[in-house]
Amino acid sequence: MKNLILIRHSKSSWDLPLNDIERPLSKRGIHDAHLISSKIQSLLPKSFIVWSSSAKRARESAIIYSQNLLIPFENVIIKEELYTFDEKRLEEIIKKCENRYDNLILFGHNEAITNFVNKFGNLLVDNVPTSGFVSMQFNIDDWKYLTKGETIKTVFPSHYKNEQHTAKQVH
Repeated sequence: MKNLILIRHSKSSWDLPLNDIERPLSKRGIHDAHLISSKIQSLLPKSFIVWSSSAKRARESAIIYSQNLLIPFENVIIKEELYTFDEKRLEEIIKKCENRYDNLILFGHNEAITNFVNKFGNLLVDNVPTSGFVSMQFNIDDWKYLTKGETIKTVFPSHYKNEQHTAKQVH
């Protein structure tokens, strides 16, 4: 059995004229990363490997999640090839995961994540939003044989809209 957790990077800032790969998180993105990372501890497997796209917004998202989930950031593997918006490329990368890891957590980008979830999961998701968390399970023993699996859980910022609104009023 292999388990995959896909996390779309949090909302990025468009305030400065930067190359796409260098865009940082926005204030809302930082807030949502803290919000979702505070809700998923019980959904994580006991052991896992963590990969992140090299894009600044994905790295910053991974930093927030790792701090809140007590994962040493040094254990997060930054992969340039995860800076992709193509689900076929994402699939190729996942299939290269070493089999000694049964659980992979991956910080990446859309359209790749939404399209991957819809291709390999059993739950249609219109759009995995920024800060969106999707847990999937595959009945395989080898990542290279990745095939249709089961979407176990989705956690999106919109699921906590009232909490977000309350938190904003407190400030």
